[in-house]
Amino acid sequence: MDPFQKIPLGNTGISVPRLGLGTAPLSGMVLADGLYGGTAHDEAVKVIDRAQELGISYVDTAPLYGSGRAEARVGQSSYASADRDSFVVSTKIGRVLNAVEGGMVPTDDPDGIGELVAVNSWTRDDVHRSIEESLKRLNLDSVEIIYVHDPDVETYGEGQALNEAFPALIELRDQGTIKAIGCGMNEWQMPLQFIQRFDLDIILLAGRYTLLDHSGLSEFLPACVEREVKITIGGPYNSGILARDLSQPVTFDYEQASDDLISTARKLTEICVAHGVDLKAAALQFVLAHPAVATAVPGAQTIAELEQNIAMVQQDIPAAVWSDMRIAGLIPDNAPTPD
Repeated sequence: MDPFQKIPLGNTGISVPRLGLGTAPLSGMVLADGLYGGTAHDEAVKVIDRAQELGISYVDTAPLYGSGRAEARVGQSSYASADRDSFVVSTKIGRVLNAVEGGMVPTDDPDGIGELVAVNSWTRDDVHRSIEESLKRLNLDSVEIIYVHDPDVETYGEGQALNEAFPALIELRDQGTIKAIGCGMNEWQMPLQFIQRFDLDIILLAGRYTLLDHSGLSEFLPACVEREVKITIGGPYNSGILARDLSQPVTFDYEQASDDLISTARKLTEICVAHGVDLKAAALQFVLAHPAVATAVPGAQTIAELEQNIAMVQQDIPAAVWSDMRIAGLIPDNAPTPD
């Protein structure tokens, strides 16, 4: 499979490669499970620079990631000075960043943004504010894709998204300020409502269609195909369980994985090993085989992880891997798999 193959997003005029770069692990934030280990500024920028050098032409980021640090690090990378037609950037609205009271930008802050705190908001005013501030951190004049980020985290989020955020983004798309709009979430139920109500271009679906979690397959993905809405797969490794040593503690959706999930992951691994295939390769190529899916944006904390993600998409996988997984009941019979 070609990680650099471009997939057009409807009539938006933009295309994304099969493999992009997710920047949450490069934001410096540390999750409770230790999945993201607080990547330092210099190392993060080196990883992003290497992605640009290798030809990865889609970068996904968000204000939430490290409270602006992921965006700032993209803005200090070689993408900021590259030919603007050579890559696509997506960021998100749903969190605005406020300065910590009494705080200043320290002289030793390589990100240059100081200490910021994220506040949940999907109002029309904050859509405009969030995009303007993201552009400053990204050191860009425009971004191609804007996702409405996690409106399910607050009881009022869905209402604000429906009544303010999406209408505001549709206006910006109609004006040509942005090219494509959608939402980025860890569930499929609310995005299904959104694509039924609005003319959306792309959905970032995190963790709900993977080699281990097929919950988005039966209802959501067919609706996307019918409406010609493309999918970006986030969290293709389910936050670690499909990419780590299963003899050690592993996470699923940023929490300790259950014994049942670990058992299933081991069965998947056994089939892959029997055919000389890496589980990470199977995880990436499985999601990319679905006709609704345009791209996947796994994170990478190091250059080695970045280069490995590219190699995983390129790895040859025998058809017997998928047939063995179906026979074992590990993937649904109706799940598309690579030719």
